[in-house]
Formats: sequence, structure tokens, C-alpha cells
Amino acid sequence: MNHENKVKRLLLSAVLVCGASALAGCNDADVASQNLSKAADNFQINRRVVFYNGITGDYMLSIEGLCSLGNADKVREVSITCKTGPKSYKKHFLGLSDNVTYFVEQVDGADVSSYHYKVIFKPSVILPDISIK
Repeated sequence: MNHENKVKRLLLSAVLVCGASALAGCNDADVASQNLSKAADNFQINRRVVFYNGITGDYMLSIEGLCSLGNADKVREVSITCKTGPKSYKKHFLGLSDNVTYFVEQVDGADVSSYHYKVIFKPSVILPDISIK
């Protein structure tokens, strides 16, 4: 077996072990929820994000499309990234307050498994496109 095949097998084994340990104790709803979140983060889920003022009762802003919520936002902030074309994206930053909140609605149903955990491997993230200026 050559070195490249050994590396591929080792990587596959590591992914399988991580996936199996992540699923330990998970129920069907947890697996489906994780798969929906992964699909949304890969711009495969149509969502509507609405910002609401709890004092006035007014909707302040609505963002709709193939959108992903930020996963590492600061406290009282939310970022939303939407895919607007094959290679086009828009990112929105919003501040939250005591009276402003938001909710996210999944507009359409999505076909995800509740039996199999979804793993997405993107070699382009491991070997990024480098620009030299």
C-alpha cells in the first residue's frame, strides 16, 4: 500500500471514529437537527430571518434566502451570510438589544436523514486558494 492510500485510510478512520463518538447517545431528532444545520450552513436550506421589536411589536427587518447564521458571533450580535448566486454572497451584521430579538424560519421542508449523520469533507478548506499581492 502506498503512502497516499495509507493517509486516505487514516483520515477516513479518524472521520468515522469522530462521527461515531459524536452520535453516541443521540436520538433521531438530534441527528436530523444536526443534518439540517449542516445543510443550512452549506446554503441548501431556504430560510427567513425576522428581527422583531418586542416593545413596539414591529418587524424591523426580514432576510430571506439560502442563509446561514453566524456560529462565532459576539454577544448581542448576529451575522447572517446568504448565497445570492453561484459565486455571490452577502453578509449582514445586526446588533441585538433587550427589546430586539430575531427568529429564523425554515421556509421549505428538507430531505435529511435521521438515521445517518452527515459529514461534509471539503478539501478546498484544507488546501485554501492563496492570493499573492
